[in-house]
Amino acid sequence: MPGESNGRPTIRDLLFNAVAGASAGAIAATFVCPLDVIKTRFQVHGLPKMPPSARRSVIISSLEQIIKNEGIKGLYRGLSPTITALLPNWAVYFTVYNQLKGLLHSHEDGNNQLSISANIIAASGAGAATAVATNPLWVVKTRLQTQGMRPGVVPYRNMLSAFRRIVHEEGVRGLYSGLLPSLAGVSHVAIQFPAYEKIKYYLARRDNTTVDKLSPGSVAIASSLSKIIASTMTYPHEVVRSRLQEQGQARDTANQYTGVVDCIKKVFQKEGLPGFYRGCGTNLLRTTPTAVITFTSYEMIQRFLHQVFPPELNHSKTHLKSNIDCEKESNNGGERLGHSCLVMSNPIDDMLAKPCHTGR
Repeated sequence: MPGESNGRPTIRDLLFNAVAGASAGAIAATFVCPLDVIKTRFQVHGLPKMPPSARRSVIISSLEQIIKNEGIKGLYRGLSPTITALLPNWAVYFTVYNQLKGLLHSHEDGNNQLSISANIIAASGAGAATAVATNPLWVVKTRLQTQGMRPGVVPYRNMLSAFRRIVHEEGVRGLYSGLLPSLAGVSHVAIQFPAYEKIKYYLARRDNTTVDKLSPGSVAIASSLSKIIASTMTYPHEVVRSRLQEQGQARDTANQYTGVVDCIKKVFQKEGLPGFYRGCGTNLLRTTPTAVITFTSYEMIQRFLHQVFPPELNHSKTHLKSNIDCEKESNNGGERLGHSCLVMSNPIDDMLAKPCHTGR
């Protein structure tokens, strides 16, 4: 990563990671929100009941139904909490991930690449930190996206209303519904990010370039392949998480889950193995372009920030050298009275050019 010193990201790098990650997440969320709404409803309520003539495309038919019953606004239910969640989500994730990669720098192989185990540790640690920090926002997002399908439930007016009612009706614990399967979902990023890093490295070698100079097209290929692999392998935990997060608003339903194990048992008994892959196709249509947009935007925004705000090279060395020169000249017994040496400490000092007088 540009700007890293001795393998560890600087504060400047961490800030750039946070800004690039948050921006990329917001861009991606806005583009794919309609598919996210459909995916969440498939996970929670299964496939919608439609006439045989409408089976040509479940996704298109679902879009038509939402527009007909809820208007265009229905396609963007939960966008506000989604963006609110993704801003800290990717900001926290990329920041923690790169920080852990820096700490694990000693585990590099002969090609200056982190080992697979080190990448898994960094990705898992970042995923766990992100899950704990943003779970309340994902609970609110899930409730807002699914409440339109249950007319008997008093709907939340907005995101703030949802937060207040959940805390009042279910306690703070309600905001952490589905946290356990979310933490289990760390396995997703533990697969995705090491795969992403390895695919990038392979593409860089193929194109005879470095990883941080890959073209947007190569970044898109790496991000899409790694996302498809990770999503397919870990999708069942998303179904369990969504059902646990959603059920708190529907207190009169007979399909209550007492916990993760109970949810898994009931889904398997009633729907079999396919029940754990409800909405998986829609999810791939949503998450693959989301990953492409997110990772490509992140890489390009990060490079842009490094170009616009280049590192202040050798400032510390210049500052130290100037101070030593000043001390040497001041110890010359007055041989160079009145001489001034400029101490260059930072851009502000460079502009002010404060003199260090060595005369008596």
